Amino acid sequence: MRGPRRWIAAAAVVAVLAGAGTWTAVASDGAPAVHRADQVLPMGDGVRIDTSYFTAGSSGRRPAVLLTHGFGGEKEDVRAQAEDLARDGYAVLTWSSRSFGRSTGKIGLNDPKGEVADVSRLIDWLAERPEVELDKDGDPRVGVTGASYGGAVSLLAAGYDQRVDAIAPAITYWNLADALFPNGVFKKLWAGMFVNSGGGCDEFEAQICEMYERVAESGKPDAKAVKLLEERSPAAVGDRIKVPTLIMQGQTDSLFPLDQADAIAKAVKANGAPVDVDWLAGGHDGGDMETDRVQERVNSWFDRYLKDDKNADTGPAFRVTRTGGIDSTDGAALLRGADGDTYPGLTDGERKVALSGREEQEFANPAGASPPGVSALPGLGGAAGLSQLSSLGVGVSLDFPGQFARFESEPVTEDLRITGSPTVTVNVKSTTGEAVLFGKVYDVGPGGRQQVLPSQLVTPVRVETGDSGKDVRLTLPAVDHEVRDGHRLRLVLASTDLGYASPTAPATYTVSLKGDLAVPTAPGVTTGAAGLPAWVWWLPIAGALIALALLLTGRRRTTASAPDPALAEVPLQITDLSKRYAKSTDRYAVRDLSIRVEKGQVLGLLGPNGAGKTTTLRMLMGLIKPDGGEIRVFGHAIRPGAPVLSRVGAFVEGAGFLPHLSGRENLDLYWRATGRPPEDAHLEEALEIAGLGDALARAVRTYSQGMRQRLAIAQAMLGLPDLLILDEPTNGLDPPQIREMREVMIRYVAAGRTVIVSSHLLAEVEQTCTHLVVMDRGRLVQAGPVREIIGSGDTLLVGLAADIADPLVEKVAALPGIESAARTDDGLLIRLTAQQGGSGAEDSAAARLLVELVRLEVPVASLGPHRRLEDAFLTLIGGSA
Repeated sequence: MRGPRRWIAAAAVVAVLAGAGTWTAVASDGAPAVHRADQVLPMGDGVRIDTSYFTAGSSGRRPAVLLTHGFGGEKEDVRAQAEDLARDGYAVLTWSSRSFGRSTGKIGLNDPKGEVADVSRLIDWLAERPEVELDKDGDPRVGVTGASYGGAVSLLAAGYDQRVDAIAPAITYWNLADALFPNGVFKKLWAGMFVNSGGGCDEFEAQICEMYERVAESGKPDAKAVKLLEERSPAAVGDRIKVPTLIMQGQTDSLFPLDQADAIAKAVKANGAPVDVDWLAGGHDGGDMETDRVQERVNSWFDRYLKDDKNADTGPAFRVTRTGGIDSTDGAALLRGADGDTYPGLTDGERKVALSGREEQEFANPAGASPPGVSALPGLGGAAGLSQLSSLGVGVSLDFPGQFARFESEPVTEDLRITGSPTVTVNVKSTTGEAVLFGKVYDVGPGGRQQVLPSQLVTPVRVETGDSGKDVRLTLPAVDHEVRDGHRLRLVLASTDLGYASPTAPATYTVSLKGDLAVPTAPGVTTGAAGLPAWVWWLPIAGALIALALLLTGRRRTTASAPDPALAEVPLQITDLSKRYAKSTDRYAVRDLSIRVEKGQVLGLLGPNGAGKTTTLRMLMGLIKPDGGEIRVFGHAIRPGAPVLSRVGAFVEGAGFLPHLSGRENLDLYWRATGRPPEDAHLEEALEIAGLGDALARAVRTYSQGMRQRLAIAQAMLGLPDLLILDEPTNGLDPPQIREMREVMIRYVAAGRTVIVSSHLLAEVEQTCTHLVVMDRGRLVQAGPVREIIGSGDTLLVGLAADIADPLVEKVAALPGIESAARTDDGLLIRLTAQQGGSGAEDSAAARLLVELVRLEVPVASLGPHRRLEDAFLTLIGGSA
């Protein structure tokens, strides 16, 4: 029942980590050990709340921080941040909210008599701790922070309990009724996901469950529902929140948009308290949550207002993270901070933009509100959420013909930065006397070829039009988005949207404009200067080094080993290859490695960090010289500048492209630099395999990361090398992009060529590669076809009824006939020695193992063979990954 709850917790700004015992000490990189105590505390009404208490360092008193999770999560979600705060000198108490984790009770959506009262009882508990600094008896120096559901409870705690001294809420709401019923429209998908992730309606307080079922059935919120959610919102006690407040809100967030943070900022500032506002790149709909930066800022905020450290840098009054496309040097999304000395709000620096098509436009609300238009897809999180795609210039929205009106500007004559909420007044009529509209502003490229909805956000509004129509001022979604010179703004008013409930009765809507579109520009917010791209520095240096290498190899006569005719058709033969670490005589990065790769293979090179994979690839490409052994490619020995390297293509750690040039121009420039004839490039064949299509004509700076990776692969394929080496080709890609990269590799080997790929994505290697080489600590562990390594009968999975201690795992690993034993989430993976594995021996080996496990008092719940590459890999390297 509780499994589905975890999805919203993934949007929090903290990592999900495993739990600890009743009392543990954790040390990291020489930092003070963090002590953790777990305790279930009674809340006085039969509810028990599961808590963890973290401290580190000296025994003196220190301020406290209450830290909790997002909706659907539990206390373990915030463990990493808790330990970080403890090392920073705080006593940190985390807890699982009612009905989540091991805590009992019903979900009250931060009921003042439930979840909020629990916070006050936790503050009472902190006041009794000898480690916690007190302002007075019963009043600890305490801050509260959390994300989403946890962010709201930090605001509510400050409103209901005057002992709270500072708060740092993230990606949360001010008025839950406004968030779930914006402008009288039911946000049905998000509301349904809330109920589902909470474990179902029965897990909620009865009045909340009844309210949800009533609104979900009618599709329209009523006054009673609005009142219930408003009473449980921070807005209900907004005039009481008078403590320093750091507000961190997500730009890619259709659940709690930026206007919720704006309302928080205005209310707390009106109370005279310090307020800083930070708009993050991510949100509930995906994107980069900037976890490290956010946690550092939270720590600094508490240093200033809990430790009273006047030198703590709390950051600017307003900061917004801007996504500027793709970095051409490493393929990562470019995130740059812009800031202002004051928070500008959502309407600062408005500019008027005239729109065409002011005359009346008619469109339909279809029967059953189907098919619905598509903007955001709630819950599609991660770096590749739709909102993140829109920030990179990829349009993914859908409006059905005949179900929307459209008004469009002339092309802007200079770049226009929108920071805040555009507004416009329209007149609305409906044949039923009521209309539900979804307003959105698109960024439309030259010629209308590209249409992007910033952050995939829409504004819903319910209008009682009467018989004669009604003028409505629409406040459109708050965004931070740059409209480039030559682009247009397009205002769309649609009758349906997938995420919301629309009237099911068919109707005809008529809308017309009553004025220009007002666009906020926040002129006081400036983007920090970006450093020059890396290629500006390394390109001239690389050119000089290449020229020097060519000069030296041209003047120097080297004695190369004669080709081996017997290996003329073998793409790669490595024999007794060794490479010592620099300045070491007995420590090896690679030692005595011997492998052979045949034509048509896709070979996966696997191993944990430090296994020697990258060193091996660098020697294979002639970049470094081995200390022993040899490498032969098609029978020719590899050395720096060896002619046979022209038959090898490589993609290692990303390629450097000139961002202002198109993809094709970059490839042409690269090939000319090799000095080889243009006809030898086989450019069209490489491009067909890479599958870039029309994108080749666009500037590289407009590429998504997946496109940029494919361009780098195309560059490695130029000349159609017989041996292609790819180092982490899917690094940073989302699942669809990874699937495309897999297809690229399969197409490439179809003509008898060979690919060697180094990757940490074991599931992808299992689907893509035909053969594997597994390395550990510089040595070969195993090599062979994937199906043999996965399918061998020497890997067993022992399901455990309870966890076992490390000494017992070591005893299992030391049993006769056991090669290795390693923990996984599913139990204990055991690899048998070669004598016991294999055909006909599996059953008897498992039976003997079971006897030994029972003798050692291992709590066995199940025992059987295991076949996943991930688990085979763990057993091969003995759990050292």
